[in-house]
Amino acid sequence: MRHIFVWTICLCVFVIPSLAQSGSSHPPLPTPKTDSPQPMGDEDEATARIASDMAKKAAKERVAALKHDTDRLLKLSVELKQSVDKSDENVLSLDVIKKAEEIEKLARSVKEKMKGPN
Repeated sequence: MRHIFVWTICLCVFVIPSLAQSGSSHPPLPTPKTDSPQPMGDEDEATARIASDMAKKAAKERVAALKHDTDRLLKLSVELKQSVDKSDENVLSLDVIKKAEEIEKLARSVKEKMKGPN
């Protein structure tokens, strides 16, 4: 019985006044989300158009670089095949190893470009 009395006093002295003070600072209610976007101003439209144009230009440049790199990759592969055909079973030329390394490096580059921008 004594515990209930002590808890009641603590409630009246500490908890209720702190609730009264913090009662005025309720968190703001969330604003309802609308499905329609906010109307864009002229500056926003221009910025969006410029960003879109830049993205398109970057994509075109990436595709052009990919075409160039894959052409180079094909050429190196053909050269590697010719070099391997010319070598015999006892000798592997340094040129063959260099071409293989260059192909490997270029293939990794093509792979990263195909993934696109991060």
